[in-house]
Amino acid sequence: MMTEEKLQHFLEFCMEDARTRSAKMLDEYTAALEQTFSEHQVDAKRRAAHQVDLESEQIEREINKKLSLEQIGMKRVFGKKQDELKDKLFSELRDKLATFMESPEYTKLLKKQIQEAKALAGKEFITIYIDPADEEKINELSISGGSDIQVSEYSFLGGTRAVIPSRHILIDNSFQTKLAEAKRDFRFDINDLTGGTVND
Repeated sequence: MMTEEKLQHFLEFCMEDARTRSAKMLDEYTAALEQTFSEHQVDAKRRAAHQVDLESEQIEREINKKLSLEQIGMKRVFGKKQDELKDKLFSELRDKLATFMESPEYTKLLKKQIQEAKALAGKEFITIYIDPADEEKINELSISGGSDIQVSEYSFLGGTRAVIPSRHILIDNSFQTKLAEAKRDFRFDINDLTGGTVND
């Protein structure tokens, strides 16, 4: 072989080796880039998922807070409406009691309360009080009752009150007390307000 051929052969060999090594380096670099890109994608997806979780939790907390505030507001409005309806209901009830107090049935009720109070007292001394609005009935009630009946200094909206001093007993059949107890214990039934049954 001649020198030129040897040089040509050497040049081709070097070029082939350089191409092979260059291709290998390029493949390794590409693989490294792909690996880095893949890791970056995994990390980006993980961070994105974590961010979504955080934001979802934040949104859920905000929704729960708003729902809670709305629920409190609705309960407040509902409670206020219940109080208004209760006041209206008991105002109407007081009007009906005023009408009832003009009837013969009311006088019968007073006589019955007096008899029951006397029966409870037995032979003990008892003082029975009627409302100032019933003062004109005192003679009729005293005749049928045969006991110490007095007109109270203070109105109690009708009915009677009686005291058995020796036994420290107060018998309170006043409409004022009965109304106060009824109002205190009164609760609206949600089924009555909604016009049917409520599904739990």
